[in-house]
Amino acid sequence: MTTTPDDATPTTTAAPDDGTPPAGAPSGHRGVDIERTGPGTYLARNVRGGELRISAAGDADFTPVELLLAAIGACSAVDVDTVTARRAEPDAFTVRVEGEKVRVDGANAMRDLVVTFDVRFPAGADGDAAREVLPRAVQVSHDRSCTVSRTVEAGTPVAIRLAGPA
Repeated sequence: MTTTPDDATPTTTAAPDDGTPPAGAPSGHRGVDIERTGPGTYLARNVRGGELRISAAGDADFTPVELLLAAIGACSAVDVDTVTARRAEPDAFTVRVEGEKVRVDGANAMRDLVVTFDVRFPAGADGDAAREVLPRAVQVSHDRSCTVSRTVEAGTPVAIRLAGPA
């Protein structure tokens, strides 16, 4: 279960964002598979057949850190857009996510993460209604409904396992 903004007020709904969970898995279970496709390149696949190229090779594909930033921004963007687009389609809707990659006690980390919304709506009553709910929608996304940023802020532990013999 996840909370999503509805008219800028969170409600509890099933979390359809990552597809149908595998048979026998808890309803909130999510997963992706990552396959090595070459030196420093990988392909992520979801249960719906979507694919995303990932690279550590410095080419045009997203790096894992960029994907983390994109996940934070996209999660909040979906939350905010769901609320505001009910009132008016935006003339512009851009989310920028940035931060500093640092070494802390010999380990890599991201610090000072900032999500900035640049959203513009048309003139008129519908645009005014969207502008009115925008600040609350952004706040509710941050405080309650964006699973990605809430997980990062909570400092959720990540378990690492080997599937079997190499």
